[in-house]
Amino acid sequence: MTATLTATPLSTPIAAPGRHDRALPLRSQAERLSVTYRAARPMDVPAIAALINDYAARGVMLPKSLDAIALSLDDFIVAADQTDRLLGCAAIREYSPSVAEVGSVAVVPRAHGTGIGRELVGRVEHLARCRGVNHLVALTLTPRFFEALGYAVVERSQFPEKLARDCAGCARRMDCPEICVSRYLDRHRN
Repeated sequence: MTATLTATPLSTPIAAPGRHDRALPLRSQAERLSVTYRAARPMDVPAIAALINDYAARGVMLPKSLDAIALSLDDFIVAADQTDRLLGCAAIREYSPSVAEVGSVAVVPRAHGTGIGRELVGRVEHLARCRGVNHLVALTLTPRFFEALGYAVVERSQFPEKLARDCAGCARRMDCPEICVSRYLDRHRN
């Protein structure tokens, strides 16, 4: 069974009622914004690519093309401000019926420390549950962020699906600095 999140109006939450349907205040130096979480839309593709590729240029993430993002748009969750500007994104990438990756977690620098990244990961976890996935993995340079969310550091060799599909062709594969984390999901949570 595959469930996908469809694009919804900016004011409509993408998850079931409960902890996922709240707008979080974002405090920047001179501004206060309302943050809305929703499924990514085609108009978000350039902004998602710009955000991810900005971090890729700094060596923090791997780059993604516009086409790659557009082809996996149903897998992306975004955070947007009240003017619909992108504040962050995260995606799910399925490797098997029970294993998927939390990937492309990125938040604009002015919104760091506001909880947007944490909420985006929570929404990807919810999407994973909807799709019947019960085990998530991530390769990250910030394992503490994921550990604070209940993930544990593990050997990447436990995920041959990830290694075969992504790591085998990666330019960093021989000297990859990323740490593998994983988490089993509780199916009864929203």
